[in-house]
Amino acid sequence: MEIKYWSDIACPFCYIGSTRMKRALKEMNIYDETPLEFKSFQLDPTLPKTTKESMLDHFSKGHGMTKQQAKAQIEQISQMGASDGLKVDLLNAIPTNTEDAHRLIKLADSKNDDALTERVIDAFYQVYFSNGESIADHGVLTKAATEAGLDTEEVSSVLSDDKYLKEVRADEMEAQQLGIHAAPFFVINNKYGISGAQPYEVMLDALKKIETGAVK
Repeated sequence: MEIKYWSDIACPFCYIGSTRMKRALKEMNIYDETPLEFKSFQLDPTLPKTTKESMLDHFSKGHGMTKQQAKAQIEQISQMGASDGLKVDLLNAIPTNTEDAHRLIKLADSKNDDALTERVIDAFYQVYFSNGESIADHGVLTKAATEAGLDTEEVSSVLSDDKYLKEVRADEMEAQQLGIHAAPFFVINNKYGISGAQPYEVMLDALKKIETGAVK
């Protein structure tokens, strides 16, 4: 089984959805042979790399809500993450640009080491959702990426120019061509799609049906 999924580091549903997908694959005992191929999908590529705007303000404006409504929804998302064993402190996340994080994930991809890529992705999710640090800060990115296993000099080289930007843009273009307008979006065997952070049971059922050929 081949699975690729479009995702953004700043997307809580991507974090939750990919966690549920991994859990389903482990339940089916096919996790080790079914790496998830991360595809870049920036929710808002226009965001700046530095900001003083709080997540509450950003969320309320972006969704046309009052701050009270936004806070309630943010708390609901955090509880959703907690139910999957994740710390999703969305209220204290910093709404900045994620492009450099995506480029470093492409650097990890270039090593053809699925475990390394997964560690880097998980480290970036931790930065954004657990640590409340800026995912656009080069110092923060370097620390997280190197602790996950990437070479310090290679990380510095990527962050000093636009390396892997073409690969990030190619993923986003592919999403457009496939009619993908939101993340996460999982594509299985280049044929079947699962949109959003579906419940674990839904993902498991879908994977079982695909594996057994119950869906055409």
